[in-house]
Amino acid sequence: MSEAEAKQIERMKAVLEAQKAAFRTERHRPLDKRKADLDRIAGLCRTNADAIAEAISKDFGNRAREESVIAEIAFVIQDAEHTKKHLAKWAKTRKAGVPMTLMPGKAEIRREPKGVAGIVSPWNYPFQLAMAPLVAALGAGCRAMIKPSEYTPATAELMKRLLADAFEEDHVAVITGGPAVGEAFTKLKFDHLFYTGSTQVGRLVAKAAAENLVPVTLELGGKSPAIVTPDYPQDAAAKSIAWGKLFNAGQTCVAPDYVLAPKGSERALGEAIINVAAHQFPDASSDDAYTAIVSDRHYERLNAMIEEARQGGAEILQPEHDAQAAQAARKIPPTVVLNPPADAAVMTEEIFGPVLPMVGYSELDAAIDFVGDRDHPLALYVYSTDKTQAQRVLDETMSGGAAVNINLLHLSVPDLPFGGVGASGQGAYHGEAGFLTFTHERSVFSTGKWHPSRLLAPPYGKMFETVAKRQMK
Repeated sequence: MSEAEAKQIERMKAVLEAQKAAFRTERHRPLDKRKADLDRIAGLCRTNADAIAEAISKDFGNRAREESVIAEIAFVIQDAEHTKKHLAKWAKTRKAGVPMTLMPGKAEIRREPKGVAGIVSPWNYPFQLAMAPLVAALGAGCRAMIKPSEYTPATAELMKRLLADAFEEDHVAVITGGPAVGEAFTKLKFDHLFYTGSTQVGRLVAKAAAENLVPVTLELGGKSPAIVTPDYPQDAAAKSIAWGKLFNAGQTCVAPDYVLAPKGSERALGEAIINVAAHQFPDASSDDAYTAIVSDRHYERLNAMIEEARQGGAEILQPEHDAQAAQAARKIPPTVVLNPPADAAVMTEEIFGPVLPMVGYSELDAAIDFVGDRDHPLALYVYSTDKTQAQRVLDETMSGGAAVNINLLHLSVPDLPFGGVGASGQGAYHGEAGFLTFTHERSVFSTGKWHPSRLLAPPYGKMFETVAKRQMK
């Protein structure tokens, strides 16, 4: 560990203590102040939209401004506005029923902020995946510390500056640094730790948090399948799947990771997807609308995946492109891998790039079993005009979220909880689910000065027997 990292770790410990002290002085932040916090988030997004998009593009080497605007900046604004609109309803104390045997009495559920939240955000959507959890935490009345990915330093530094201008450090703080700082961050005694990233690192984060019994939300990933049934129009499936897979060059946790297509249709569907890609991006190597791969390491990993599948007998489909220019720009052209070996990396690891394996299935049972035999994915997509078949796929599979005849956009519905299940994550956020993630639902039962329960104290007698028998019925 470098001296700079050691200093940063000591600084973040001091920030945590300052935030905890500030929270103790304002355990129940008034709703009008929370709404003002959300207004500041929406405001800094609107005022600095160009700077945010430019920082993200700098980190990637190239990211289409349109993608950053819609998926990062506008997303956070809408999230903040939605939270503000519904905050009073979400924060309201709930009444709970009291059984006759416990009367007279009053029961209620108070929704109270947990305290200080730690947010670890990834590189693929470096602004949105830091700010959306922050919106939820601030809406709940919490304080927050954010540790952005070291792979997107320009975005991290910009967020740090913007949030420092908008909030005091004992309210919101951004901690930058490499893996050593990130590891130390996950070991802090937060009141809640929110992590978005890989399943592999997620296990380490959960283990670190467990040492302090810190509750965690893990937003992970996994291999999200797209099942196309024989009745669904091929061109429609190709357009939808190509859009979802190629948005942000496939560097999206809920992008279709592989396609299960009726046996014999794999090539035609794969070629249709490549044709759509070629129309959308006539030259992926030079088109500014086509996003680059975030780092040399990820670029090399994706190329190794493609080559391994090729060596294993899979056919690789790509549109015409300038290979040298693509390499110089760190761009992987849209790629379909036809029937790769089952043990190839493209079929066993989350791809996180514009590479799409295409696997044939004989019957729908086989496609459902294929999904069921693997870890539960973060998302599942089914394309079918037959509502019965679509419903069957939903009924017989499990995933964090799902969509029918579309992909990606389920996470944009404000009132749908977003999160994984099993290896793809635990816990959820967005809308009220996000508010509740950073909220403690505190149960309170109150009575008057005297309560009949006093009659049930030892020494036990006939009154106790009477009440016990009544409850046993």
